[in-house]
Amino acid sequence: MIASLTGTVTRILFDSVIIDVSGVGYRVFATPGTLANLTCGSTETLLTELVVREDDLTLYGFVDGNEQDLFILLQKTSGIGPKMALSILSVFTPEDLCRALSQEDIALLQKVPGVGKKVAQRLVVELKDKVDAVAVQPTGVEGTPTTSSVAVEVEEALTGLGFSAREAENAISSILKQQTDADTSTVLRKALAYLGCLLYTSDAADE
Repeated sequence: MIASLTGTVTRILFDSVIIDVSGVGYRVFATPGTLANLTCGSTETLLTELVVREDDLTLYGFVDGNEQDLFILLQKTSGIGPKMALSILSVFTPEDLCRALSQEDIALLQKVPGVGKKVAQRLVVELKDKVDAVAVQPTGVEGTPTTSSVAVEVEEALTGLGFSAREAENAISSILKQQTDADTSTVLRKALAYLGCLLYTSDAADE
């Protein structure tokens, strides 16, 4: 079992990161929020879960122990595998997910791509009484990231994915004008969607 990795970040991809540990590059899949906290060339430590399949070994990484706990818990729901668990954690912070489950907010859970009403209901039924075991700490005023720190983290993530600094700055500025209190994960998701739309529009115009 690989419980954690400490090494040099050599590449940040759309859905994963490559970490060099003593000359061996490990690809670790992670949420946009986790990826936004990483920087190419830096030494980082990720908590990891190794998922073993008959013909595949896949690592999933987390900088937050709460995310890791929920990742494990989500997979105890019938029909929820590691990829879907990671998708859910890409949409919700640990605190928001626990709240949605405990309050039986079916509509909110359906915001995750691939989660329909039946899956959302199953998540609530099977997990609402278990999320209390996850020691999620609410984010207070003191722990709330500032707009500037969010912008810096998201820009680093976007440039690490290959976007130019100007593209990143334009996307981030557009999003933060509409939602000044958005966290890093939210801004990164919206920036990727924003840039994806721009690229699509540009390609269509070229045709």
